[in-house]
Amino acid sequence: MSTGKKPAHDASKLLSDKDTPKKVKEVAASDLAQAKKKPPETPEKKKK
Repeated sequence: MSTGKKPAHDASKLLSDKDTPKKVKEVAASDLAQAKKKPPETPEKKKK
């Protein structure tokens, strides 16, 4: 199961906060690692 957009965003905030304890950051990093990845953007095909 992957992490949704909102929990991933919250985990990102925790990681960027210098006052977040190390153990919490470990869990947040794990959460982000499981987040759904956006597919890479493909360039639009040029019309001839």
